[in-house]
Amino acid sequence: QVQLVESGGGSVQAGGSLRLSCAVSQYNTGLSMGWFRQAPGKEREGVAYISSAGLTEYADSVKGRFTISKDNAKNTLFLQMNSLKPEDTAMYYCAARFGSAYAWSRLRSSSYNYWGQGTQVTVSS
Repeated sequence: QVQLVESGGGSVQAGGSLRLSCAVSQYNTGLSMGWFRQAPGKEREGVAYISSAGLTEYADSVKGRFTISKDNAKNTLFLQMNSLKPEDTAMYYCAARFGSAYAWSRLRSSSYNYWGQGTQVTVSS
């Protein structure tokens, strides 16, 4: 069983930055991980993906602004978010799965078996 705990959310003005963290219990180097977000009244959307080998993929809406990374030694996943916009406001979740995801499924929530409880990010204009 993989347990995930997010932290680092908060309130920031547009143009600011935040760094989200996701602590992973029983870390396995075979894990692929992702960051998702869900705004009120909207569906959960994939934001970023990182495979066990370090391959990354991003949603078009965050490319060039967000960076996903991981520290295997510290069992932690990160999401560095720069140039934040009000439309980035959402609850952010980290997710994990064993093995790599097919290219078409990397940012789909149905591809992941394990989820954290989420951390709120609010960006004001």
